[in-house]
Amino acid sequence: MSTAQRLAVIELLRARPFPAEPGPSEVGASGPGYHLAELARSEGFWDDDGTRRVEDADQYGAEHTALTELLTGRYGEPHRLSLWSLQVRAGEGEEIPQPWRELSDGLRFLHLWRTGGRWIALGLTEDEGEQPFRLIAAVTETDPP
Repeated sequence: MSTAQRLAVIELLRARPFPAEPGPSEVGASGPGYHLAELARSEGFWDDDGTRRVEDADQYGAEHTALTELLTGRYGEPHRLSLWSLQVRAGEGEEIPQPWRELSDGLRFLHLWRTGGRWIALGLTEDEGEQPFRLIAAVTETDPP
């Protein structure tokens, strides 16, 4: 999927109504007040010599940066939200609303834009050993907790 196609997915989700019940969608998952989309996922973790694939970090980092710049051009400077406190609060048993619970379960921070009564969130999973890189977008009407 190209950067333009990823941006089109985000814009589609921004315009789409939210479903009454949670469930899968053609690009991820949706539920009351939110849409989630996995825009990209790396395949392998290791090169033939047993080292972590550095090109994955570079490639997915560049894709995240490109989308961030495009969204900033459309919606202005983003807020940067650390998800650390949500991870801690969820670990202590606090109920975190979707999509924030899902986002905090693999992302350290998000770029956020507020437009038309909705939040657009964009995040990239960090290099966590054997976990794939994932570029994730969310559109929600629920304010960050």
